[in-house]
Amino acid sequence: MNINDLMKQAQQFQENLASIQNDLGKQQVTGTAGAGMVTTTFNGRGELLAVIIEKTVVQPENVEMLQDLIAAAVNDGLNKAKELGKSEMTRLTGGLNIPGLV
Repeated sequence: MNINDLMKQAQQFQENLASIQNDLGKQQVTGTAGAGMVTTTFNGRGELLAVIIEKTVVQPENVEMLQDLIAAAVNDGLNKAKELGKSEMTRLTGGLNIPGLV
């Protein structure tokens, strides 16, 4: 393999990576907590898009529970976004674990 072929492969890899990152920005995952009382929506890049809280959970005397539910829903959504990103990158790398990509 010569250097030109290697450069072409690297360029193709970069283009594929950019395409996957663009696609991840369009995909959405949902995190939930409290049996759906709090729902978060993230894109595949891990950006928080929405938080939905059922009115029945909003009680001034129980703010700590609401805070815990929000944190749990955010963490659930972030974990799902990470897994989505990891699966897309695995598809790109053919299963190779390349540090910094995932």
